[in-house]
Amino acid sequence: MPIAFILMVNKQGQTRLASYYQWMNMVERVALESEIIRKCLSRSELQCSFVEYRGFKVIYRRYASLFFIVGTTPESSTDGSKKVYENTTNELGMLEFIHTMVETMDRWAGSICELDIMYQLEQVHFLLDEMVMNGYIVETNKSNILRPLDLLEREAKKDESLFNR
Repeated sequence: MPIAFILMVNKQGQTRLASYYQWMNMVERVALESEIIRKCLSRSELQCSFVEYRGFKVIYRRYASLFFIVGTTPESSTDGSKKVYENTTNELGMLEFIHTMVETMDRWAGSICELDIMYQLEQVHFLLDEMVMNGYIVETNKSNILRPLDLLEREAKKDESLFNR
């Protein structure tokens, strides 16, 4: 169940963060993003948060003014002499991952909002890289995810105080 991409999008459909774990050229990315965003934003809250689109299983969730969208790809398995591609992603597990990601960002930034992502994009990518590696979820413990970021911020404050003497 490798993750192909993670998107964070506002209610107007503007992408605030895009992280891809599967190679795609820019034309494909732009087309895929716009179509998936349009599809997710047009759905009502009464509809389920899982969509199959172009071979991707798309799981999304809205928190305040942001949509967190995760796209997964099928894995190959051999059935006799032929390869079979099947997307066996656990949708509820991915929703839980999205929730953990949001809780971790909330713990880091207070209450995560669109401006936090826009103005601290490098740190958000760092948080995401601590959780997902090569398309697979590697860490879900919030303390373990935030520890390296806290160390970086602590060192940056030390450097600032050295220059202000």
